[in-house]
Amino acid sequence: MSSDNPFGIQIEALRKSLKQETTPPEVVDEIGDRHGFSDRGGLRRGGRAPSPRTGQVHAKVLPEVSRGIATEARRRGIQQRVIIEEAWTLYNAQS
Repeated sequence: MSSDNPFGIQIEALRKSLKQETTPPEVVDEIGDRHGFSDRGGLRRGGRAPSPRTGQVHAKVLPEVSRGIATEARRRGIQQRVIIEEAWTLYNAQS
């Protein structure tokens, strides 16, 4: 194809294009820290840090507990947080 054809594809130019390099792990970890994720294998607690604005906690629960909370929330048509808040209220009432 001639170079004056505006719709022509120059295959040689495609083959010679440089591939984007992968991001170094240090940069990925630094970006993750900025977004609230802790490093892999460090001394810090795993998972996502609490939200500084709301103080929200990202709890890890056993799979059967998680499924039970999700099932009950769907059955009642409410959000899962409502069930957790109710459980906390009951716990505080007993303590």
